[in-house]
Amino acid sequence: MSDEMTGGQLVVRMLESLGVRHVFGVVGGQTLAITDAIIDTPGIEMVHTRHENAAAVMADAYGRLTGTPAVAIATTGPGATNLLTGVGGAFRDSSPAIIITCNNNGENIHKDDAQNADHVAIFAPFTKYSRLVAHASSIKQAMEEAYVAAMTGNPGPVHLDFARDTIENVVGAPPEVPAAHPSRDWVGTRPVPAPAAVTAVAERVLAADRPVIWIGNGGNRARASDEVLALAEALEIPVITTFNGMGAVPTDHPLVFGALSRMGTSLTSRVLAESDLVLALGNSLNAVSTRRWKTPLPPVVQVDVDPMMIGRYYAETTTGVVGDLGAFCTALVAATADGAAGARASRAGWTAGLRDAERDWWALSDSREPQTPGTVSPAVVVRALREVTPSGAVLIPDAGNPGVWSFLWEMPEPYRYIKPVGFGNMGFALPAAIASVADDPQRPVLALIGDGSLGMSLGELETLARVGGPVCVVVLNDSSYGNIRQEQELHFDGRTIGVDFAEVDFAAVAQGMGVSARRVTAVGDLVDAVRAAFASGRPALVDVVLDREANAWTYEAFRPHQAG
Repeated sequence: MSDEMTGGQLVVRMLESLGVRHVFGVVGGQTLAITDAIIDTPGIEMVHTRHENAAAVMADAYGRLTGTPAVAIATTGPGATNLLTGVGGAFRDSSPAIIITCNNNGENIHKDDAQNADHVAIFAPFTKYSRLVAHASSIKQAMEEAYVAAMTGNPGPVHLDFARDTIENVVGAPPEVPAAHPSRDWVGTRPVPAPAAVTAVAERVLAADRPVIWIGNGGNRARASDEVLALAEALEIPVITTFNGMGAVPTDHPLVFGALSRMGTSLTSRVLAESDLVLALGNSLNAVSTRRWKTPLPPVVQVDVDPMMIGRYYAETTTGVVGDLGAFCTALVAATADGAAGARASRAGWTAGLRDAERDWWALSDSREPQTPGTVSPAVVVRALREVTPSGAVLIPDAGNPGVWSFLWEMPEPYRYIKPVGFGNMGFALPAAIASVADDPQRPVLALIGDGSLGMSLGELETLARVGGPVCVVVLNDSSYGNIRQEQELHFDGRTIGVDFAEVDFAAVAQGMGVSARRVTAVGDLVDAVRAAFASGRPALVDVVLDREANAWTYEAFRPHQAG
């Protein structure tokens, strides 16, 4: 092979060196020097999408599932701006991704060339790092810096904008590119909490009567389930998660009681209300978690790898510990060893009472009868699907009601659940499911999608058919933007506007796009269809006619706990 290479070939060689294995995107004239080089790079797979937003979501989902970045690539102007919503989701939910846009020739950037846009200015607010690369000598360093930014501290998306002539022209004296870049060896290193800080927290945890662990999305990023549960068991501390922290710990553990957000659950809001110390682990205490900071909290110990996240809210009662939350939990177990037996004994009655309350809470969603004949309740959908979905499957709820109803999803394994929270971007679940099978073609995926979100990502059904894999798409079809319709009905005397659609048979649409599909109106048929879908090992869609009377905003199990 000749040592001569174009800038585009150097970009791809750097991606390979940095461990990137997947590129998602829509090609355009400006991207061709990069995408053509992928053809000669068997270690990198390109999945082309029907829309650039789906490519950005795929890169986001891939980062959430693997902890390593994939690439989303698009051409200049509308190609780049179509990426932006998906990039925002990755940024707000701390997912590593490399976003590549390809601009016009360097001398014509910021001029009236075709599809001209200032990509760096556009992406800067939604990325950790955004840079124009307009000279071949800058390619290697820019990619190294971007990779380190994406992977270290609080991870997130980074953006590189390549001038067209930079990637199309031959690179003079191309740099040496190692087969495996040395940055890959250390970027996963996370800071260890200071011993003095752990000792101080240990005294407070042992003195507390009812401490609670409230774990956020940082628990998913730290992959710290074992360490968190070891701490909970050592000191008999109940564990709840944020909406974004769902999946960080398995929910079938006797000390894990589910998720708490602005919609709550009556169970998790009780745990928090009865606590006298909160260990906020990888939890930013943001608006979604705290009802826009209206939730009263006892004293807080906040642990985070990013010191800027500590004490942003509830500062007056917060003690900060900078460091990896898994390392913190391990250190705290050691620091409290002498008093652990007494702590466990003193809290056993409280946690036993919470487990009784948990059984009562689950009973609230036991009924399988819809309010409206010929439909299926969303609570029934979620609980019935758990019975026929493989335990190791990834659940991907879309924005809105699917995520709320997934409070009822039991998770026997950690890190098998992702959804858009911080940005709440609709159209997430279908592209994310494709990213999951791109990473692991054998891992089952259940995508729980409202018909509103599916309408925003419908073209990717063809992408799913092309990529294949054990993906079952379940459409919660209430012919509306259900979450917003329900909020209107609740707060505006039943008046609604802009939320209802004509009836769509998504099963027929999916079959026309190459995906096996079935429309169901009864829970037994739903179970049979999903069981058959996973048995086939191929993509399938089940269109569920949903009971419109079921309202997530007023559902009894999701109402906040009332003391007394």
